[in-house]
Amino acid sequence: MNFALKPLDLHSFSTEKTDALLIFVTSAFKPNKDAASAWIAKVLKSGDLAPKSGEALAIFQPDGLACSRLLLMHVGDGGAIEVRKALSGAMGLLKAAKPKAVTLCFLHTPTPQSLRAAITGLAEATYVYTATKSKAEGCSVQTVSCVVPNEPSLRFDFDRAVAAVAGIELAKEWGNRPANHATPSHLADAARDLAKLPNIKCKILGPKEVAKLGMGAFQAVAQGSEEPLRFIVLRYGGAAKSTAPVVLVGKGITFDSGGISIKPAAEMDEMKFDMCGAASVLGVFRALADLQPGINVVGLIPSCENLLSGRAVKPGDVVTSLSGQTIEILNTDAEGRLVLCDALTYSERFKPQAVIDIATLTGACVIALGAVRSGLFSVDQALAKALLQAGESSLDLCWQMPLDVDYAEGLKTNFADIANVAGRPGGAITAAKFLQKFTAKFPWAHLDIAGTAWKGGKVKGATGRPVGLLVDYLMAIDAQGDKP
Repeated sequence: MNFALKPLDLHSFSTEKTDALLIFVTSAFKPNKDAASAWIAKVLKSGDLAPKSGEALAIFQPDGLACSRLLLMHVGDGGAIEVRKALSGAMGLLKAAKPKAVTLCFLHTPTPQSLRAAITGLAEATYVYTATKSKAEGCSVQTVSCVVPNEPSLRFDFDRAVAAVAGIELAKEWGNRPANHATPSHLADAARDLAKLPNIKCKILGPKEVAKLGMGAFQAVAQGSEEPLRFIVLRYGGAAKSTAPVVLVGKGITFDSGGISIKPAAEMDEMKFDMCGAASVLGVFRALADLQPGINVVGLIPSCENLLSGRAVKPGDVVTSLSGQTIEILNTDAEGRLVLCDALTYSERFKPQAVIDIATLTGACVIALGAVRSGLFSVDQALAKALLQAGESSLDLCWQMPLDVDYAEGLKTNFADIANVAGRPGGAITAAKFLQKFTAKFPWAHLDIAGTAWKGGKVKGATGRPVGLLVDYLMAIDAQGDKP
């Protein structure tokens, strides 16, 4: 899908040849002397388009306009949420028409957030997964023109939105692939492909290198599978080598059976989504390649399968992590924190300004926050504030959760330095407290995306979150210098 930003010219607007012309109508609409304005004024006066947010009217081959279809969408005050909802409904109306060229028109100057909501909303509404289908038709839309007044002032936000869409769709692609088409080796290949883009480098560590490093927790999770683990290191260099990087750590469990602590059979297929944290890191690097910000970013992806076999780790086993801390594995289904803790320790070598891990970590976070907001955990309030702001600006929301010292009490054990679980109460928090034990040497935040990384039921599929949030966070750093 190719996007273009164009200035609004009402005199030539009626000659815009496109399969679908989508016009955002706000409560402040005042008609001009062009054909499109005449149509809007007519349908508002007739009552065919009610003057309230969410209303829409489709018109086939409207007189005086060159478009095949005109779709008028009332978006209230023109806010980002209204725009996104309107686009979702609009593309549903246009689905059967299979438009190849779509024009999005703002008759008013949109806020940067509203413009970005339009671009990401259209991409969300038209995304089609095809990788493992023999006769699937992909997205029909090939070109999207965004027509706005005062076009130069919105160029930066337009470019950011288009880059974010590329990253989100890459994250969706890998999140949606079945586990036999998205093994750790496949993820490593995807990372190598990213290294073909400007300023991105990639290094892949296999079982021997990981063993030599002493990543005992990561190895323990991987040992039940015949698929070899991969530790993926991506580096984006947009600043001087002396500039401290931001490190993104993505959980890359390409399938999670639960191991010996096996999961129930119902909906276990959705455990292919347990690598959506890793997919989001790939997506962020795809966006960075387009945006080329003046920052340094490292992406770490510990990737393996969590399966059960005669070699699989057992409840009660004690392993030694890269940090030297020993861990009693009371539940083999709490594996994500085991691969992440070694990756977090590995982060120390980069002397980072901040480390953010992204993981589909706990069902408890789904119970706490549902599918609306990702869970955010951090004791560094400047870092937490920056991530919260990025969530608001990108409409990829998160919510800060507590990390009181007392929550770590349940992680105590008689047989190791720390246990990997602490019981059901506050499960998302105690999982974060476990990770916190490996983050003493850098500012750290944890994003639990178990409720937001994918949808179930009839709309089953990866969402690409939190690529948008992370892109906004990193671009804010670029805008203000090297402060986290």
